[in-house]
Amino acid sequence: MSATTALNRSSAFTSDILHLDAAAEVERIVTAMRTQLRTDLKRRGLVLGVSGGIDSSVCAALAVRAVGPERVLALMMPENDSDPDSRRLAEALLDGLGAEGVVEDIGETLAAMGCYQRRDDAIRTLVPEFGPGWGCKVTIANSLEGDGFAISYLVVQSLDGETRRLRMPAEVYLAIVAATNMKQRTRKQLEYYHADRLNYAVIGTPNKIEYDQGFFVKNGDGAADLKPIAHLYKSQVYQLAEYLGVPEEIRRRPPTTDTWTLAQSQEEFYFSVPYGQMDLCMYGLDNGVSRDDVAQAAGLTAEQVGRVWADIEGKRRSTRYLHLPALALE
Repeated sequence: MSATTALNRSSAFTSDILHLDAAAEVERIVTAMRTQLRTDLKRRGLVLGVSGGIDSSVCAALAVRAVGPERVLALMMPENDSDPDSRRLAEALLDGLGAEGVVEDIGETLAAMGCYQRRDDAIRTLVPEFGPGWGCKVTIANSLEGDGFAISYLVVQSLDGETRRLRMPAEVYLAIVAATNMKQRTRKQLEYYHADRLNYAVIGTPNKIEYDQGFFVKNGDGAADLKPIAHLYKSQVYQLAEYLGVPEEIRRRPPTTDTWTLAQSQEEFYFSVPYGQMDLCMYGLDNGVSRDDVAQAAGLTAEQVGRVWADIEGKRRSTRYLHLPALALE
């Protein structure tokens, strides 16, 4: 039974609307993956990057179910700013799945391209003393407080632990993000290297919220041959993770970008609210649920839901170009 059918049968809007028959959904996805691989892509196996996060873990488990562990290659691609837990959790996942894992440390490559130097140079336009051993991350304004999602801040932490939060001019924000986007593009280059040599296809790991809201790097983690969970809300990905036996430590790990030297949640960097509330807000917006009903289900006020909806629609407009293919004249 679809979520829409369930809503039509009950006037009460609750988080149950996003409940899945996990077994049936897994079977539907892996059947589609086999068909896509054999008929559309004409490839013999699957490559993906695994980060110790919930989305890549679920995609890895689905890949193994679809084609068997012997035809899945999982890449662990740490860099200088990566949390060591990411690799440890990814290795634990792959041990359980029986899939091959390859470590491709991209730290030296990124340094050679100037990724870290370019980022740090941009930061020093605001914080001249910023240097080795300092921490940094980028955060957004809290749209629930009416600030709007377009306001970005730089957070830095000095060697003595002092933390500062600074408003960034657009040119500084763009320079910092452009440098860090090298990480996702370098990882994707390696995924396609291995896919090409093995005649495999590359899996993309965004969930529905990330895919819809442009939470990916064009020609970086946005590039893929198939995206098996891009139709699933984040809370539904967790349902599949439990069914598929993804290790509990991964399922309990807070979603993180794992991009910056300071710990950073996805809500800090991009989304307005935690994924459970975000799922309900987006579902309500797209399916004509009233603001009051969404607010009650999500534990927000109606005014806050309105701000999240404005945030969602604003990101859809501003990131539309990420979904476009290269434009050419006919």
